[in-house]
Amino acid sequence: MAGEGSSGGGVGGGAAVVGAFQDEAEPTVTIGEYIEGIEAEELEADLVLGGDDGKECTFGGGYLKRQAVFSCLTCVPDGVGGVCTACSLACHDGHEVVELWTKRKFRCDCGNSKFGSHACKLFPEKEPENPANSYNHNFKGSYCTCSRPYPDPEAEKQVEMIQCCICEDWFHEDHIGLNSIEEIPRDEEGEPIYEDFICQKCSPQCYFLKLYPDSIWASNKQSSSHGDTEKIENGVITNHSNGEKTSDSGKFPKENAAPEKASLDESSDGKCKLEMNISTKIQSADSEKNMPFFMSKGWREVICRCETCMDFYAQRGVAYLIDKEDSIEEYEKVAKQKREKKLEQQEGAEANFLNSLDHVQKIEILTGINDMKNEFQSFLESFDPSKPVTSEDIRAVFENLAKKKKQRLS
Repeated sequence: MAGEGSSGGGVGGGAAVVGAFQDEAEPTVTIGEYIEGIEAEELEADLVLGGDDGKECTFGGGYLKRQAVFSCLTCVPDGVGGVCTACSLACHDGHEVVELWTKRKFRCDCGNSKFGSHACKLFPEKEPENPANSYNHNFKGSYCTCSRPYPDPEAEKQVEMIQCCICEDWFHEDHIGLNSIEEIPRDEEGEPIYEDFICQKCSPQCYFLKLYPDSIWASNKQSSSHGDTEKIENGVITNHSNGEKTSDSGKFPKENAAPEKASLDESSDGKCKLEMNISTKIQSADSEKNMPFFMSKGWREVICRCETCMDFYAQRGVAYLIDKEDSIEEYEKVAKQKREKKLEQQEGAEANFLNSLDHVQKIEILTGINDMKNEFQSFLESFDPSKPVTSEDIRAVFENLAKKKKQRLS
């Protein structure tokens, strides 16, 4: 999955890691590369978990705008229960747990009536159910229109999946209703250039978006049409070629003809950006061919926030689209901020510890670190790559370190 599954190896050294077989060496990796890989995995985990340290059940926070959610199939085989990060670790360790990445407006179910006699260790006094929670087939470990698991044990290669920002289901790129996956907006390096994806099942619910100029839509043809000159700035689409705000440009597919678009301007004094009542302008799209939507970066900031439009969003059940905290981009931004703060605190604690030591103690610590580095380096250089590393080998390394320390202090 993009962002979710979203991630054996060996142990790296100053020398290279080699394979267990003499004749077939595996790709090599240095200690630096190994550490970088660990840090990348830690960052990815923090982004998925939203910076949650997994120490407290989130039930007390109510229906959180967005949080990482897990489904325990051991406790709730029919997949109609979800737990927070802390409960997945403390209450369901060793169980068959499905990682669902993030869900909006969800409250932890751990230990409620869905879990039978399995009580929550972190927050045992829960209400019987959370009626506002929403569950889909993801909670059973199935995804996409094909209802396959991820990772798929029957697939020769795990195919990239993308998440709909409305229903929050995950879809294989070749199962989203396009003629070819080449139609998915990407840059020259093949990286996605869209911020949000809306699946073809949910697109009628968001059909009102077609009233907006084409610049809110991500497209592979952006650079050749208007992508070079148009930008979304402070919620306004600006044409930099002449300094004017853009109006309609480009066409939608004939089989899914769009309503006449408005010339977008900033709303002020509560006036509608679109200068129309969208509830009367939009016609039912049931008879149209439903198409997936790919939205450009910053598109949510463009959506009108006048009273009439906001009432319309509420009626359609998509009022969260104008909530900045709902977006994955904001969720990951907060996660990065929490991670940076945590690392700063760790560095501060380490600095305070070192500052509390006298000169002799500092020298002893630095010498010990240097001895350990040299000992591991020697071990890796002399180690027979055809043999596995055993507990006895590791014990011997630390025994040598203890001997060196004893000699140094004697």
